[in-house]
Amino acid sequence: MHAMVLKRSAAALEWTELADRQPAAGEIRVNVSACGVCRTDLHVLDGELPDPKLPIIPGHEIVGRIAAIGSGVEGLHIGQRVGIPWLGHTCGVCAYCRGRQENLCDRPLFTGYTRDGGFATATIADARFAFPLGEEGTDVALAPLLCAGLIGWRSLAIAGEGKAIGLYGFGAAGHIVAQIAKWQGRSVFAFTRPGDTAGQDFARGLGVNWAGGSDQLPPQLLDAAIIYATAGELVPLALKAVRKGGRVVCAGIHMSDIPSFPYWLLWQERQLVSVANLTRQDGIDFLHVAPRIGIVTRTTSYPLQQANQALADLRAGRFEGAAVLVP
Repeated sequence: MHAMVLKRSAAALEWTELADRQPAAGEIRVNVSACGVCRTDLHVLDGELPDPKLPIIPGHEIVGRIAAIGSGVEGLHIGQRVGIPWLGHTCGVCAYCRGRQENLCDRPLFTGYTRDGGFATATIADARFAFPLGEEGTDVALAPLLCAGLIGWRSLAIAGEGKAIGLYGFGAAGHIVAQIAKWQGRSVFAFTRPGDTAGQDFARGLGVNWAGGSDQLPPQLLDAAIIYATAGELVPLALKAVRKGGRVVCAGIHMSDIPSFPYWLLWQERQLVSVANLTRQDGIDFLHVAPRIGIVTRTTSYPLQQANQALADLRAGRFEGAAVLVP
């Protein structure tokens, strides 16, 4: 097999030939057909997440077909198309796992961070954390659903049932969540980098009710705002945009420091909460309803060997939607 491997933090990925790996008990080997490129991959590369497994193969929005099955695996078969997400393993015995909060597991493994991921021609996955995908949709179109879609789905649920939803950051997750929220009958207000007229036009093309810069206030107060961008300075701006009793959800795994802000922005029972990872039930629920929503993902494809270019383009905001690597 071949992979793009991170051998040390803050370094470029290296094209590497590796011995073929076989699944152990409870695992499957998946031939990768597409893998989305996520901002979390940049956090891993930049050393912004603690204690990565190095060397590591990044990538956690994996679509592929099962090539081998370890002992004890049930309900999956050779040739089946599956998706592999960020949460790659949980202990199953800690208080969080037993309390239906496996996304907060005390001893988790994360795909592309603490266990090898999908910037490769093949990967090994815990069979319990592989989602059957069926045959509808292309591999490239489905890849962003495995993180941007799943975290977007969870963050929208945590945002509550309010009708006016603001999305700060309109990239891979934002453009998927906008479609979900519109399908649910909500009004969507999209916030991009100030001056990003192309991004705002992209959002309007997906039917949002309003699009503007993150330095602007929306035309009405929001019931909730979800922050997908990694800029902590957006938190006070989002609090200013939500109504009394409204909620601001921080959906990224990493964010720059939140600046100090006056208490009155939080007062009147506004809430500030975060989203951590996902549960398998999130995946089951979202992937069941996604075909009914008719989500259209905007993707830019790169050959696997151009992973460094894809990451650089993501960092610079050179494309709309999501980047996807194709072996």
